[in-house]
Amino acid sequence: MPPPARPRSPRPREREAALAAEIAERLEKHRAVRDRLRWKLSETEQTIQELARQEAEDRRRREVARREMGWVLQESRAPEGHPILHRGGCTLRARHGVSPLLDRDGVLAAAEEYPNLEMCDICAPWGSLGITKPAARPQCRATSPDGLPDGFR
Repeated sequence: MPPPARPRSPRPREREAALAAEIAERLEKHRAVRDRLRWKLSETEQTIQELARQEAEDRRRREVARREMGWVLQESRAPEGHPILHRGGCTLRARHGVSPLLDRDGVLAAAEEYPNLEMCDICAPWGSLGITKPAARPQCRATSPDGLPDGFR
């Protein structure tokens, strides 16, 4: 009896073609995974940027609120003038030298130190201090009856 026939092995060309097809399929799958990961990475980067913007805005808002809850003292710009109390967020105070941010106790100490302490008419710090509006300041001596300073007529 003749020996059993051995299974026929694919020809070398068929083997190479099958291997090439397998490699091409794996390559296509890996490219699809790469593209998906790139898309996911770009979405994640956008999310990170948005969260960073939100965090910066939140920090800015907290700082504005902190300033609004405090007061600053503007030193007198004239020898006969008086210091002026501003709310922390007053735009006028930014134009002139001011003290660091004060809390309520700091304002009370400043009022004791400067008995003629004036309050800004623009930011109205008396409201946040819980006191009534102070009496109107007397007019400057250098003004005429029409309210204009001398030299401005």
